Parts: sequence; structure tokens; C-alpha cells
Amino acid sequence: MIKRVALAGICLFIISGPLDAQDDWKQPSQEQLQQVLHFAGRQVARVAAQTSPAVVHIESERELRNSVTEETGSGVLITSPRSKTPFIVTNRHVVADAELQDIRVLLSDGRIVSPYEKIEDSDSDLAVLKIRETGITPAQWGDSDNLDIGHFVLAMGSPFGLDQSVTLGIISAKGRRSLDLPGRRVINQDFLQTDAAINPGNSGGPLIDLDGRVVGINTAIASQGGGNDGIGFSIPSNLVQFIVTQLLEFGRVRRGYLGVELDEDFTLEEARELSLDRITGARVVRVLESTPAANAGLRTNDVIIDFDGIEVQDENDLINRVSLTPVNKQVRMVILRNGQPRTLSVILTEKRDLRQGAVPQLPVPAGQRVYRNASHKTQRLTPQLASQLGYIPTQKGLLVVSRDGQAGDVSDESELQLYDVIEEVARQPVTTPEEFEDAVSQIDEGPIVLKVWRISDGEPTPRLVMWTPNSEDATVAD
Repeated sequence: MIKRVALAGICLFIISGPLDAQDDWKQPSQEQLQQVLHFAGRQVARVAAQTSPAVVHIESERELRNSVTEETGSGVLITSPRSKTPFIVTNRHVVADAELQDIRVLLSDGRIVSPYEKIEDSDSDLAVLKIRETGITPAQWGDSDNLDIGHFVLAMGSPFGLDQSVTLGIISAKGRRSLDLPGRRVINQDFLQTDAAINPGNSGGPLIDLDGRVVGINTAIASQGGGNDGIGFSIPSNLVQFIVTQLLEFGRVRRGYLGVELDEDFTLEEARELSLDRITGARVVRVLESTPAANAGLRTNDVIIDFDGIEVQDENDLINRVSLTPVNKQVRMVILRNGQPRTLSVILTEKRDLRQGAVPQLPVPAGQRVYRNASHKTQRLTPQLASQLGYIPTQKGLLVVSRDGQAGDVSDESELQLYDVIEEVARQPVTTPEEFEDAVSQIDEGPIVLKVWRISDGEPTPRLVMWTPNSEDATVAD
């Protein structure tokens, strides 16, 4: 009822126009209200009918620790400039780790099919499923950049397995970032927020505008109890199109790389010291050697305020924009240096990725303390390092940055590995070298159980490892 009244109010304002100074606007009659509601309802019904043939229900199964886990979700049939044959776009977590024969897709006409190819990108939680079936009417892409707060949208999918469900809402906010999505490592975050009901099973379904075009892929909800509380999140269609194009062309997403560490706690006081009247842009705290940033002449304390013609809101905004910039593209950056604006030109290279076999060099930033002992060295994990290594930006813990001579058999997964993130020492959370040293000192001699996170098959995976400290060699130092 609330949504119907809101829709009527919007339509009435458009039809009748603004109030004038003579205050001669008249209350619409009951008949006029009924006409407006009837028109609005017919428009929503038309859009739903137009798009529903492209919406699919997805079920998948995967083995996990000798048991079978089932996942359900939604998807949308779409095309792209690189593929005129319709394919399915969905969330990666709906089909992750499932074999092709264990993925079942229910089309709107009742056919049940399996994909012959699956292409995934965990950093955006998106996947492409290719099918051979014909006689399919795909949906059309919309332009998510043209959405404004208050625009009406439809969320379509299969909540709780109820296929071909439609809910109505508005765009509540744009550019939602730094969301902690349980069980998922999503680096490219620029979510649309909507109050259109998104429930379990809606994941991967389309968000549709009133022109019947796909403006987002429904991904997550903010909820106290697991149901819909009026806060849902969708990946904007322009981001989805970029990811999908990369997956179809390269089989993976080639992400841009700049080569800087950014200030994650940029304060208003620091901004004013740098001649800014508000917190905006991304402050550089370190420029890595032999990187695009170094080649472009970026320096510590530079504030990047514009990247490729778009104002930079904060460090997460810049990280997202850089990673989604095509590799080898020349980009103009506007920076503030000593209070004066400057323009730099940078050519981005491809982001180094542990999953592609590249091992980045991670020198310890000046002023940051580390824990050292005979077998390894650790330092606090920053959001920038987390993103670079494939962890979620909000991951906490100590990063193993070196192992002395690769001590021990690094192929033994029960041992501490390079680039592991130590989250707990004997069930005690640790985030700093001092906390790590204190936790270790409270334990008698013998192996200690560490809870660590490790990149395995492209995904952060929790593990328990046994570690024997050498207290005589252990130090915490700058």
C-alpha cells in the first residue's frame, strides 16, 4: 500500500505540474487517482511480462568435506557486443565450485538445461554461464549511470525457490562500498541500494528499470534475521557489463594496477593540512618502486582528487576505479601536492595476482612494526595489501611477508605459508605484532594452533595450522 501511494504521488506531480503563486491547484478526484494507479500498475505489469522470459532459476550442488551443499539463485539471459548468442549472468556464489553437470537452469518456458561453460570472477561475485538452447528472448542492458535516487525499479528472481517473482521499490542510494559480505571476497564494490524486496534465492537475478532494461544484478541484503528488511544491494549494470566483456574476451578480468598504498584513515585535520576544506580524494602514503605510479611521478602525501575525469571520493573509490580501468590505458590524474593542483599521466599495467602465479614484493612501510622469529616475519594487514593479495579489504590479522629461506616444506598445507593471514593464536584474535607476541608468550612450549586465511584456488580459505615458535629469536621491531 505504501508503494502504491508513493507511486501515485510521483505520477500526480508530473501530470499536474508544480504549484503556482496563485495556489490554484486542486485536489485530484478519486477517479483521477484510480486512473493514475491503473496506469502505473499496467506499466509495471508490462515491464514484468517483457522481462520475465529472460529470468532463470538456478540450482547447483558442490561437494564440501564429504557432504553435498546445495545452492539456489537466479540469473538473467543477456547478450553483449562480443556474443549475440544469449548467455546467463548470475552471482558467482550461486555456482561456485559446482561442476557443470551439477548446475541446473530452469528456463521460463519450463526447460531444464545445464551450461557447457562457466566463467567466474570472484572479485566481483559475477559468473557467466553459456548454454546451447535456442528460442530464447534475452533482456536488454540499461545504463546504471543514469539512475538517480528515487527511480523505481523491479527486482526479479526466485526467492525461496518461487520462480518468476517480482517486487517493486526505488533506488535508495548509490555507490555503497566497503560492505562485509559473509563468505564472499568482493573487491569491486559500487553497489546500488534498493528497498525492492531481495530475499534468499534472488541472488543473481536482474534489477529492472521501468523501461524494462537490466540496471543491476541483485547480490546481497542487509538483514538482522536473514530475511528482507528493505535494504538490498545490486551490482550496477555498467560494472556488470565491464566484467562480462572481460570474461568473454580473456576468460578472466584484467584489472588495472597503479602501485600505491593509500591512507585508510584520512582525517579532516590531515585534509586541512593539505589545503583541503573537506575529506575528499585518496592520500598516497607510499609509492611502490617500478610501478605505474612511480613512473608517473606520484609522491608520498600526494592526494589524488580526480582519476580519468571523475572526482575521487575516497581510497576505496580510487581502488575500485583503478582496478576497473583497462590495462595499458593512459589515464589523466589530478593531484594536490603542497596545496597546488597538478596533472599527471599514467599508463596502468595489469594487477599482479597470486592466483596467476605472480608473487608481489611487499616491503614493510616506514614506521610499521613487525614480528620476527627464526621461521617467518609478519606485519599488520592493510586494506590495500588485502585487496592486492586477493583477500577482502576488511580482512583483519597479521600477514606473513617472508619466511627465512622458506623454512619447512611449503608444499605442506599444515604449515604456515607465505602470504597467510594469521587471524587467531590459540583462539585469541590478533591484529598487531604486539598482540601476536603477547598471545604467544602466554602459551607453554610446544606447537600452537593458529587460525589462518590462505588463498586457495583463488579464494580466501580458513585453515588451522600447527606452529612451533622459537621464543629466543622472536622480536617485535620497527
